[in-house]
Amino acid sequence: MEEPPRSHASAAPATTARKRSPQKKKRARVCNIRLNDDEWSRLTTAARTSHKSLPAYLVRAGLAAADDSRNTAAVIAGHRDLIAELFAARRHLGQVGNNLNQVARAINSGGQPAEIDAVVTAVQRAVTRVQAATDHLLEQQ
Repeated sequence: MEEPPRSHASAAPATTARKRSPQKKKRARVCNIRLNDDEWSRLTTAARTSHKSLPAYLVRAGLAAADDSRNTAAVIAGHRDLIAELFAARRHLGQVGNNLNQVARAINSGGQPAEIDAVVTAVQRAVTRVQAATDHLLEQQ
C-alpha cells in the first residue's frame, strides 16, 4: 500500500534556517590549515565560547592580529626578554633579601657582620635592576 504524498503545509520544519546578512565583500578565497588534536580542541572551544563557527573565529582572530602592527616578532621577542629580566630580578631580590635577613639577625645578636656593605650594595643593584625593567615596561605602554 502506498502512502499518500505529504503536503508541504502539514509538514513542520525540522529546523529554522537563519537568515544570512549579505556580505559587502564576498569571500572567494579558501585557505586550508592542518591542526593537531590539541589545537583543534582549543580553537573549537574558543569559537564555541564566542558563539562563532571555527572559520569565522579564525578569520576574526587572524585579522585582529594582522591589524595589530605593534605585535611584530621583534616586539614579542622583546616582551619575552623583558619578562625573563623581571623573573631574574625577582630571583635576585629574593637572594638579596635572604642575605639582608642574615645581616639583620647578626646585628640584632650584637654582632657587626663584615658583609653589611656588600649586602647594601647588592640591595641597591637589585632595586635599580627592577626599576629599569619596570621603566622599560612602562615606556612600551
